[in-house]
Amino acid sequence: MNALLDIAGLAKRFDIGGKRLLHAVDHVSFTIGKGETVGLVGESGCGKSTLVRLINRLLDPSDGSIALTGADLAKIRASGFAGNPNRKRIQMVFQDAGDSLNPRFTAAQAIADPLRRLAGLSGAKLTARVEALADMTGLPRDLLTRFPHQLSGGQKARVGIARAIAVEPELLILDEPTAALDVSVQVVILQLLQTLKRELGMSYLFVSHDLNVVRLLCDRVLVMYLGKIVESGPAAEVFADPKHPYTKALISAIPQAEPEKRLGRLRLSGEPRSPIDPDPRVCRFYGRCPKGEPRCSSDMPVLREAGPAREVACHFA
Repeated sequence: MNALLDIAGLAKRFDIGGKRLLHAVDHVSFTIGKGETVGLVGESGCGKSTLVRLINRLLDPSDGSIALTGADLAKIRASGFAGNPNRKRIQMVFQDAGDSLNPRFTAAQAIADPLRRLAGLSGAKLTARVEALADMTGLPRDLLTRFPHQLSGGQKARVGIARAIAVEPELLILDEPTAALDVSVQVVILQLLQTLKRELGMSYLFVSHDLNVVRLLCDRVLVMYLGKIVESGPAAEVFADPKHPYTKALISAIPQAEPEKRLGRLRLSGEPRSPIDPDPRVCRFYGRCPKGEPRCSSDMPVLREAGPAREVACHFA
């Protein structure tokens, strides 16, 4: 599969004063193929949101490259990326559609905004494109004149999706796109996203806490812990046979419809290590890992092959 996005050694460190640095993303590397859906999972605070904001060029990286079919986006300052031709190649659907929509814009104005700014459309062509996008995302045209507070959660989600795909991006970043929706609406929106991916040929980076959704929708999965990718591989294989102890703990916590069929849950003890000036020799998971040994406190494990298309950062995988 040809790579659309190639992330290499990407890092983001925040200066928190007193010569201390918070390592939010710590030298992450992975690829996303053309037409591929890659899931990104991990507990809150692991760096997922910072990572997607780096890729979407809302933040400047401290190190590393972000190659989008050859163009290194990391060399373009976040402050100037809005006017760059590559801006329309990556778009994002945010977690809460209500918060991401301008309350003074109607649905039509929200969808039209990127078309005016990035595609230069106006007049009848702009109106026709907005209506076509509404049809494509299942948003009734009579709702296009409404403001966000006049729309339901599902309708606002459709506006956010229509706005994101308006300029036909190659990569769509989905940051918990259904987290703020009712369960019944979540299913409809997820089905819509699957349909749009097939019709438009986009690649997805799907960020979610819902591992069942990731298992169903994603081709590959990346597991992140304290700023590092600790496991990656085909979604079906990772869920069926997790190699890293943290991945095993995550998967064991997935709710089951029939509790009696649930395997024993792996409960982690201890507290997460601090991301502030972490010791580069110590495994990030050391102290919580049930397999932890003295070696883990002096020899940081790196991602290595653990089978075809599988990588794991653990000495005991």
